[in-house]
Amino acid sequence: MRLVTFRWPRAVWAIARMPVPTLGAAWLAALCVGVSLSAAPAQAKPSISQYDEPGYPADFTHFDYADPTAPADGTLSFQNFDELQSYDSLNPFLVRGAPAPDILHLMFDTLMQRSWDELASEYPLIADDVEVAPDLGSATFHIDPAARFSNGDPITAADVKYSFDTLTSPQASPVYNAQFSVIKRAVVVDRATVRFDFKRAERGAPLIAGDLPIFSPKWGMRADGTRAPFDQIANQAPIASGPYLIEARKNDKQIAYRRNPNYWAANLPSRRGMYRFASITFKLYHDHYTQLEAFKAGDADVIVEYSATQWARKYVGKNFGNGLLKKGEFADGPAQMQGLLMNLRKPMFQDVRVRRALTMAFDYDWMNRMMFHGQYRRTNSYFDASPFGATGMPGPKELALLEPYRASLSPEVFGPMLRQPDTIAPNSLRGNLRVARDLLAQAGWHYRDGALRDANGTPMTIEIMDDQPGMDRLILPYMQALGTLGIEAHMREIDSALYQKRLDNFEYDMTTYIYPPVTIPGAELQRRFGSAAASQPGSDNYPGIRSSAVDALIHAALAATSLDDLQAATRALDRVLINSFYLVPEYYAPGARIGYKTTLGFPKVVPVSYVYEDWVVSYWYAKPQTAQTVTSAAH
Repeated sequence: MRLVTFRWPRAVWAIARMPVPTLGAAWLAALCVGVSLSAAPAQAKPSISQYDEPGYPADFTHFDYADPTAPADGTLSFQNFDELQSYDSLNPFLVRGAPAPDILHLMFDTLMQRSWDELASEYPLIADDVEVAPDLGSATFHIDPAARFSNGDPITAADVKYSFDTLTSPQASPVYNAQFSVIKRAVVVDRATVRFDFKRAERGAPLIAGDLPIFSPKWGMRADGTRAPFDQIANQAPIASGPYLIEARKNDKQIAYRRNPNYWAANLPSRRGMYRFASITFKLYHDHYTQLEAFKAGDADVIVEYSATQWARKYVGKNFGNGLLKKGEFADGPAQMQGLLMNLRKPMFQDVRVRRALTMAFDYDWMNRMMFHGQYRRTNSYFDASPFGATGMPGPKELALLEPYRASLSPEVFGPMLRQPDTIAPNSLRGNLRVARDLLAQAGWHYRDGALRDANGTPMTIEIMDDQPGMDRLILPYMQALGTLGIEAHMREIDSALYQKRLDNFEYDMTTYIYPPVTIPGAELQRRFGSAAASQPGSDNYPGIRSSAVDALIHAALAATSLDDLQAATRALDRVLINSFYLVPEYYAPGARIGYKTTLGFPKVVPVSYVYEDWVVSYWYAKPQTAQTVTSAAH
């Protein structure tokens, strides 16, 4: 996790909201013998799973991690969400603008609901059943007759098609076009039935279709019946399908949602026990210090903490002493990949030896010891702590995938999985910097006239962009190490809206970024690492990766017909990405750190893997008020 807070890619995580669960050997074995999506004749089913039968029976009443008996009233006051310091849009599907906090999650339902304690399964939501073609060429969804938009209109197959066509058009962020790239078209079969035809047979394609967020064609409709272009719909409240409505917008730093009393899906098994707050308010603060102090003063109900130092030292005070506030640590699944990524569109980063040298200058061990109170673990994989990450020597299937690209790959790809450089004795930062100096020299960069210069005498200067106060504690020691090599590095802290704009348009040298885990590696690999995405503004290929080997391994992952084949492809991909040094891997925390008012409650069962903020918003609740809690809050 980041030192202060971390950045989930908005559009990516909004659609595929599930991180990879922790998979034990028994679970993996079960998956390997699970029923294939294509093994049986086509028939409509209420739920689907990518590699096995869904874990919940057709007559299940609620997810195990939901509490359907929890109170369904009360309010939640939340703080910064997704690192926003301000917002200027009510449309979360555009490249332009900063969307209102959590608006996609709260106002837009998807065709089906993913469970948070399975590898990859979906259950009825807007669609009450799905029929997958035996050849995996299409999936047909039937719309629940009770499904309604927030304005009361019934949701039809035509609305689903409109949502798909809009999100895959040039007017929406290209992230969505990439997310649904496996879908060739949406076809209206009848008023309540829509079929998605796929470009290729992929086991995950029906679930990707099930992830489609649905909104009304009337959103953005003018008084004369014409519709504004979708990319110009920014300040009109969505006519959407989710459980909440916008209650009030005080300014660009505050928004309140209220639960729709007519939300049609409230009693569906996939929704029972969810969304227990009658209203949710988000307050956006400029910096984390102010945010934390506001929480400690009782101005907010909950805060998710990503700073080890803050967690160790700052969660003290009167309201912790009198029992109003509490610290909680909750187990979580595998880690995301977080690091200081390099923009390969800049000529100085195009040599892999330069990128490797910059990796050698990062002293994680010192940071974890001196700043993080030993709370973090080093990131060594793009799929860390999951069965999809590479370890040890490549297996036969991995080698078979890698062999055709041996000439273009580093020899280290074919050896033991690379471990990140450490500074634990007998190793040291000084020794690592000597290695970095030699690598830079091999790449044509030499120290002279007080700076590291190329053959033309141009000095290497690097701007490290960020939008969070407090990140200087992480970046400044790294800059100092780079300065020892003769590299002039400086940090530029900017507003979150400008940061997102520069990120979307690839206008940066280096920046801290997180690739969140997903249930099963799939279509997001193309968005993050595929060559085609490197030139698409708003895509997740922030480093600008263009590699035929990477493209081939992504294709192998998407074409995998068994879990074993998928693991071979992702592990081979992991080896190539790690040995290409597209970013400086940082660290991750093994679980959630959440401060909260003791007036809040949460289910006894914690999901296997989850987004911390979404878990709070979706499944926590306000405890019934008693005389004791009222007295505590007053003092």
